[in-house]
Amino acid sequence: MIGYLRGKLVDKRTNQVLVDVNGVGYVVSIPLSTFYALGELHEEVTLLVHTHLREDSIALYGFLTAREKQFFELLISASGVGPSLALKILSGMSVDELLPAIRAGDLVRLTRIPGVGRKTAERIVVELRDKLAAMEAPQPERVPAAGRTQLESDVVSALLNLGYDRRAAEKALEEVSANGRGARSAEGALQSFEALLRATLGHLSHPAKKAGPSGPSTS
Repeated sequence: MIGYLRGKLVDKRTNQVLVDVNGVGYVVSIPLSTFYALGELHEEVTLLVHTHLREDSIALYGFLTAREKQFFELLISASGVGPSLALKILSGMSVDELLPAIRAGDLVRLTRIPGVGRKTAERIVVELRDKLAAMEAPQPERVPAAGRTQLESDVVSALLNLGYDRRAAEKALEEVSANGRGARSAEGALQSFEALLRATLGHLSHPAKKAGPSGPSTS
């Protein structure tokens, strides 16, 4: 069983990376939070890995922090929550947002994550609330900056791949840009893309901060 990987970052996408470890390439699924924190291509990266065994395959899920890996494993211990959905949950809300939402039984916020319907949210709350008591208290996160307007189509595409409705994604992106949360500097396009994507996802996960359609919810 693979517990961690250390090697060269050959390719990275919003939901997956390819790591070269001594000439062997490992495909590892990741949440957006890990994607944001990755270095540049061809740099060394170390990922904590959860190895998921199936009858016909082995899937690897990677994280940069032990806290996120622990939360991922808590999520997949809930009925009806598989690894793919757990990654979507961690991509839709940070651990520091999920902790209070689950503890408070905030189904409204949880069901705004694509793929999480009310029944799934209720199971997560009921089955994980007590298990979360041992985890550290949430810490405030830095508000990410938005990127440049020319990157908006890439951000919308990434949101659609995560399961968000196009209208909701475009509206959230427009509101984030209008709020002026942006690093409109001449920095690298990838960095701007990551910042804008993260800011828009944060906006989508906070219903109190905006009005308009939300992402899809299914059971």
